[in-house]
Amino acid sequence: MIDLTAAAWRKSSYSGADADNCVEIADNIPGAVPVRDSKVPDGPVLVFKNTTWASFVQRVRAR
Repeated sequence: MIDLTAAAWRKSSYSGADADNCVEIADNIPGAVPVRDSKVPDGPVLVFKNTTWASFVQRVRAR
């Protein structure tokens, strides 16, 4: 289990200031990238390995 009490959550820069339907990530957790729904900040969190997240982002940018 990963301790997320120190997680610094942020929305994508593509979300816009008033966007409510966003995904948030915390990129300050060593070795992991937690992801959550911005509408439900106390809800479930998906946690990816840094390498898995980096691969995902690389593929999204390539499109």
